[in-house]
Amino acid sequence: MDRSGPLSGTRVVEFVGLGPGPFAAMLLADAGADVIRVDRPRPPVDGGALTRGRPLLNLDLKSTDDLDRAKELIERADVLIEGFRPGVMEKLGLGPEPCLAANERLVYGRMTGWGQDGPRAWEAGHDINYLSLTGALRSFARHGERPVPPLNVVADYGGGGLLLAFGILTALHDRERSGRGQVVDAAMVDGVSLLMTGIWSRQAQGRWPGEPGRNELDTGAPFYDVYTTADGQYMAVGSIEPQFWSRLLEGLGIDPATLPDQWDRDRWPEVKQRIADRFAERTRAEWTEIFDRLDACVTPVLSMAEAVEDPHLRERGTLLDAVDGPQPAPAPRLSRTPHATRDASTIEEALQRWGVGPAPA
Repeated sequence: MDRSGPLSGTRVVEFVGLGPGPFAAMLLADAGADVIRVDRPRPPVDGGALTRGRPLLNLDLKSTDDLDRAKELIERADVLIEGFRPGVMEKLGLGPEPCLAANERLVYGRMTGWGQDGPRAWEAGHDINYLSLTGALRSFARHGERPVPPLNVVADYGGGGLLLAFGILTALHDRERSGRGQVVDAAMVDGVSLLMTGIWSRQAQGRWPGEPGRNELDTGAPFYDVYTTADGQYMAVGSIEPQFWSRLLEGLGIDPATLPDQWDRDRWPEVKQRIADRFAERTRAEWTEIFDRLDACVTPVLSMAEAVEDPHLRERGTLLDAVDGPQPAPAPRLSRTPHATRDASTIEEALQRWGVGPAPA
């Protein structure tokens, strides 16, 4: 087994931004890429998993000497990652045009919320804003209630960092044929819209009436919701298919003959109430024991602290014990050249590998 990783030998220069850019760089580093993080002299903006496996080089890009050092890295890099607003890298003289002129094989990855063009391209924004404009946020709501932001995982990390990493990998693959790099414009509004593909498809098929909290996956259906247990904890129910719906009712002790058809939308509210009343009769631990035997797509809702102790996650090593606390393990899992957390070399060692002079004192 080759433990150097599938991206071993790929050099990445990461101009430090927030959230999604570092996440994409972390994914590449976990895959074995040799990543150098470049940031202006200041206290670190991220920590933990988001910075793992990559040494930091502090450069003041308004300084001619430090700017020249950055250009030297770019000339030797396979990938550049930046997450600034459109035009910032151009003002520094590090936009795609001069960088690709100096290194035609460079894959230039750009991470923004709104994209490189469009009426909002130069506006600020956060995860919640990108969700709001794409129709996603309005969909995350129970009937008659305000939308609930799903932390910042959907736009920043799913529609942002993952999309950027995917774009970089496709551009690297194309480079093997063409010999040329290109610009990857990864916008979170694009990524969120892609993540909503299944919902757009359901709407096109007439299976998503549109009103939040009345549909099959947004807590409208009795077979896809979270229910409160006797001890104030929660159980997650995803019993969509007929066989799982049948096992849900079996576990709850509800006679199917006393209920309407599973897909009778008009009667979903009364069915939900019956299920809620049953879940309220026992504790989360009791319901977990019952449903662990039934394969009904019913699971306990765990806190992050409890997730660390979950037997399934522990056996798979889904969460790692790190010096500063638990963190997600690299994924996905490759059989021959696995992803792995890697100790960051010193910046001096990294610069030596890249053939660049020592870091400034």
